[in-house]
Amino acid sequence: MSATSATHTGTASPRSPQSSQPSQSPQQPTSSSHGRHVVAVVVLVPVLVALALWAFAWPAARTAPRDLPLGVAGPATAVTQVQKQLEEHEGAFEIHRYADEAAARDAIKDRTVYGAVVVTEQGPKLLTASAASPFVAQLLQQAVTQQAGGAQVRTVDVVPAAKDDPRGSALTSSVLPLTLAGIAAGAVVTLLGLRGRRAIAALVGASALVGLVAATLAGSWLGALTGNWWAQAGALGLATLAVGAAVAGLAALLGPAGIGLGGLLVMLLGNPFSGAATAPEMLPDPVGTIGQWLPPGAGVSLLRSISFFDGAAASGPALTLAWWAGLGLGAILLGSALKGRKEAKGPTLTEHEPAPAN
Repeated sequence: MSATSATHTGTASPRSPQSSQPSQSPQQPTSSSHGRHVVAVVVLVPVLVALALWAFAWPAARTAPRDLPLGVAGPATAVTQVQKQLEEHEGAFEIHRYADEAAARDAIKDRTVYGAVVVTEQGPKLLTASAASPFVAQLLQQAVTQQAGGAQVRTVDVVPAAKDDPRGSALTSSVLPLTLAGIAAGAVVTLLGLRGRRAIAALVGASALVGLVAATLAGSWLGALTGNWWAQAGALGLATLAVGAAVAGLAALLGPAGIGLGGLLVMLLGNPFSGAATAPEMLPDPVGTIGQWLPPGAGVSLLRSISFFDGAAASGPALTLAWWAGLGLGAILLGSALKGRKEAKGPTLTEHEPAPAN
């Protein structure tokens, strides 16, 4: 009995006075960490508001023609005089000279210029393309009328906008929903834990369905688009895939923070810099150029070319969208491979850890 008691007493560990008190976890938030979080929120919200106002309001407040491509056609002497008058608006227009009205019309249909002033015996004649930008078409009409001293100027809309959407409102309004759809697709794929080929399959499938639905609503129902329906669906789907792949790719490399970074990049820069409501040449430098490098701006340009101009000047924005989609999908594969390698190395490291002492 005494041996058993001695053995039991020897194996029992002495109880320290501190063991009876609950220990505080080092990960438990303290009052100082709460204070830092409050300060971060107080500072971050105004910064985001300022950034949003700068991105959306500043380009809108500085809207004006900057090297806007404009053609002039007719007799050489008369064209020179018209060109000098247009060049008085310093930096507003980029003048292209054409031999006759037919050549100017071809340049408008090829999306080389937004319009053209044709000098005729009856006076100046203005050619426009409201399908390229109703805002620019109206601006050109006002500028040429003012230049003619207020006289009536004959205006011909060479490539008109859709009859059911003459101001391009429906087409312009489609930029934001497509951007949101791409961000949502990339975020959902990330939050569901899809990786590698599964994530790519989900993004491609969702983007294809978005393209079909958007083409049905904007083209068939609202009548805002014309031309080949399947080409429109493909352009809309590719624009959605470019955004979704960018968001998911950044998340695959940076973690959940990549969703916020991708969303901010596309929403706060891509959307207001797209020039959808006016034209890239109407935005301050280099905003218009940057906007065409981002998916929303490239998507609008591609959609206009396919819907109204028989695919003219569509290769540039199509390559931009394909570039974004390819880089994003490649980042998804790379992030999945890096994460898989990290997980594979995990068990080997734990095998060499010393066993805890009894």
